[in-house]
Amino acid sequence: MNLSPVIAPSILSADFGNVSREIERIHQAGATWIHLDVMDGNFVPNITFGAVAMESFSKPEGCVFDTHLMVVNPEKHIPAFIKAGADVISIHAEATEHLQYGLKMIRDHGAKASVALNPATPLEALDWVYPDLDMVLLMSVNPGWGGQSFIAPVFDKISSLRQRLQDRGIDIPIQVDGGINLKTIARASLAGTTHFVAGSAVFTVKAGDGLDDKDRLEIYRKNINGLIEEATRDQLV
Repeated sequence: MNLSPVIAPSILSADFGNVSREIERIHQAGATWIHLDVMDGNFVPNITFGAVAMESFSKPEGCVFDTHLMVVNPEKHIPAFIKAGADVISIHAEATEHLQYGLKMIRDHGAKASVALNPATPLEALDWVYPDLDMVLLMSVNPGWGGQSFIAPVFDKISSLRQRLQDRGIDIPIQVDGGINLKTIARASLAGTTHFVAGSAVFTVKAGDGLDDKDRLEIYRKNINGLIEEATRDQLV
């Protein structure tokens, strides 16, 4: 798959007191995908927001809401999140006994279906659902917290997944979530990643710093463009 890298800023690292405004800013800064981390306090320790809160978020025209359900039994919540604006939904193979059913439900409700795998989960978990996939999300940190470091063996996992997809004649994106920054994105890209979730590497500005909207926008734009440039650097040599 020869695609320009897609940076999906994660609002987990944004100003939660102004989520809609942050979404508008990063969209204006060049992000077409927005990564929404939904945590239930069961599958992962933290709790973020539910479908009702997500429905209140501002969604700029042409923006993709990339929704990552880190919840137990995600199939129970899929319709509500699609109603709330989800365009892509990733569900964890570890969180459901009905993975294929959940993926079919996502597609049946008009969204793109993706499976998320934790770092220690083998790729064999995908063997019986490849036909049902529009994307695969590989976690490169243990899910539940932002700001973690990239787990190095995941680079090889990305390469292995890309080869498995090619062997099956499947041309879909691989998204990587966790520890993506200027030091890791190039290697992840060369391994076969097309879509990159980036939190703290984009949201380097914090609430109360005194910057106005224009200054914040320029910082976000610089961060996003820097990640894209680094992701393509070695491919242009």
